[in-house]
Amino acid sequence: MGAGIAHAFCVAGAAVVVVERDDDAAEAARGRITAALDRSIAKGSTQETLEALTGRVTVATDYAALKPCGLVVEAVPEDLALKTAALRGVEEQLDGDAWLATNTSSLSVGELAGVLQRPDRFCGLHFFNPVPASTLIEVVLAPSTSEELAGKARGWAEALGKTPVVVNDAPGFASSRLGVAIALEAMRMVEEGVASPEDIDTAMVLGYKHPVGPLRTTDIVGLDVRLGIAEYLASTLGERFAPPQILRDKVARGELGRKSGQGFFTWDE
Repeated sequence: MGAGIAHAFCVAGAAVVVVERDDDAAEAARGRITAALDRSIAKGSTQETLEALTGRVTVATDYAALKPCGLVVEAVPEDLALKTAALRGVEEQLDGDAWLATNTSSLSVGELAGVLQRPDRFCGLHFFNPVPASTLIEVVLAPSTSEELAGKARGWAEALGKTPVVVNDAPGFASSRLGVAIALEAMRMVEEGVASPEDIDTAMVLGYKHPVGPLRTTDIVGLDVRLGIAEYLASTLGERFAPPQILRDKVARGELGRKSGQGFFTWDE
């Protein structure tokens, strides 16, 4: 997600700084961003050269590299302790007039804001995977989010060529709550032998005009990510979000979806 977000801002004309945990992760991120920018050029999404685009991207391993940034979007994994540590560390490096956002897809933006010194300058910017192809950004407002930031967040989404939807902070917001509910029920149907993953997804694509079925979407997002979100939603909203055993079993076997080559579908890429 971090590489996708960096790509979106770079193509829109921004100078981008990406911070990764170590040199290996930084090099991998640079490769993903460069490949995504190259695809955008091939598709005609930008008239700039690859050299010009990559020249606006800096990859580092220290939060200090973020100091010049006017906006920082945190995109670490869906772990509350990890996110709070990252957000605190980033905020310490930023000027007082910088803005900070989280790409969380389910955790409480208000709870994350509570660990910050300037919670009024913090909101949720929930991007969707794959970021270059998605046209939606969910702007999540915590009780502490300033009206100025709410307006700026909508403007940022539109500047990236995406459509913002604005929601107040609640478990799973709007998109994850609905998307996960459908995906979990689809998993239960597979578990119960109701239909194959292929036929369940085809039913949603053709019958309800979903661009991608719920199980293939789960593979793209990552089964481990979906499991974490479901566990959080179950803890806050109740048993209707309890992860089915088939999801737990697949994650335990390392069948994480597209990134591992196997999930509810087999991926060759």
